[in-house]
Amino acid sequence: MYVDMEWWKQIRLEVLRGETSKREILRREGIHWKTLNKILSYSEPPGYQLTTDRAKPKIGPYIERIEEIIQKDKSIQKKQRHTAKRIYERILDEGYQGKYTQVKEAVREIKRITKEVYMPLIHRPGEAQVDFGYALVNVSGILRKVAYFVMALPYSDAFFVMSSERECTESYYEGHVRAFEFFGGVPSRITYDNTRVLVSKIIGSHERSLTDGFLKLQSHYLFREHFCRVARPNEKGVVEGTVKYTRLNYFVPVPLVHDLEELNAILLEQCRDDMKRRLRGGTGTKAELLVEDQAAFIPLPPSPFDACRKRSTRASSLSLIRFDDNDYSVPVVYAHHEILAKGYIDRVVLCHKATVVAEHPRSWGKQDIFFNYVHYLPLLERKPGSLDHARPMAELHLPECFDTLRRRLAAEEATEGEGVREFIRVLRLLEDYSMQKLKHAVEKGIGIRAHSRDAIAQFLIPRPSIGLATFKLNGCEHLCRVQVDKPDISAYSLLLSHGGSV
Repeated sequence: MYVDMEWWKQIRLEVLRGETSKREILRREGIHWKTLNKILSYSEPPGYQLTTDRAKPKIGPYIERIEEIIQKDKSIQKKQRHTAKRIYERILDEGYQGKYTQVKEAVREIKRITKEVYMPLIHRPGEAQVDFGYALVNVSGILRKVAYFVMALPYSDAFFVMSSERECTESYYEGHVRAFEFFGGVPSRITYDNTRVLVSKIIGSHERSLTDGFLKLQSHYLFREHFCRVARPNEKGVVEGTVKYTRLNYFVPVPLVHDLEELNAILLEQCRDDMKRRLRGGTGTKAELLVEDQAAFIPLPPSPFDACRKRSTRASSLSLIRFDDNDYSVPVVYAHHEILAKGYIDRVVLCHKATVVAEHPRSWGKQDIFFNYVHYLPLLERKPGSLDHARPMAELHLPECFDTLRRRLAAEEATEGEGVREFIRVLRLLEDYSMQKLKHAVEKGIGIRAHSRDAIAQFLIPRPSIGLATFKLNGCEHLCRVQVDKPDISAYSLLLSHGGSV
């Protein structure tokens, strides 16, 4: 019920200042004496308040039963918890005679008043929190879901963001390496979720058995770890909020990029710009507060961590190794040899002992095969008959001049096989020179009808430019007096007359 405050105030002024009697007010306003006493007792209308809760004869006896069901649901995954409708159906079977609306309101109220209450935490300089988020990105015209790594510093609220194909050991490694470089040091303590990438077994409330991969990272940078209790992400609430902030501000609208490295360059620049912000209640910008964080950091080690997942394997008879369910080629000389595969977020590096023997772009698909045709050129020279059917050569798109060269070699050689072998020897120049340089060399060779491998190789060897030099006598004027006799070529004529012998 609405009460006019002007009317309320006027009655109080007249009576309490002694300007009008209570009897006159009762007669003039036509109100009950209890109403007048309330006006004089309260400086503003107190409103209607229940002294006791209204009785709920139908739903009341079932409130405890509903609370019991909701409490048990907390230990079950969200997708299998009771809805208000399902609770209503259950208590109907137990004798409830009211309507669904009362049950729905009771469920809403119970959930509201039993929500978790959190303790505000203090954030000290030099500490960090890590989490992953997911967002849609348009990569080369294809809409894809990508993961993004976030490391946040709660004290200064500075943060670093890096996108990756998925949440895995390699992306955690690379995210840490780049974040530490961005912040200029290593946080002394970092808080994480209980992800399987980092935790192999949960032993107790705070005890964890950590994966070897995470232990290697920690041993290199020497930071302390802290893992949230199970289902308690509020213990790293700062980075949880940063993940949401990043999604809403950096991935809306959906980024349009050529690849993830381009996206990471954009994200890095946005993280730098964010350092200029001043937070509500803060004593300075994020960049200014970061200085206090850095004072509590551990210095960066002399060399960065090798952010890759390693796997020892052996090259097959097809000169292939398998890593992460994909096959990658190595030079045929390393077939049947032990190979160390190092998987980074963007490439796969293959090593034999201490030597890098091959490198491929990283594939995040499954059961694919990736050849480098250069790896198979020595084998092709030994098996020239496989030139037109070799699978690694299928992706080698040769310029038209190579077809001309092959036809001419076949016509010049005594046998077709010799022409193919010589053509393969020309292809082997790709082991040392780019396709563009070899193309120009082949075109020059065709132009002067020099088709052999050795002839074409001459056009690839850089030659020093010979310019005309002018001899000057500055500082050597005495040489002007030197007389040089004309050459006598009669000795050469005598040599010719004797048949080239002396």
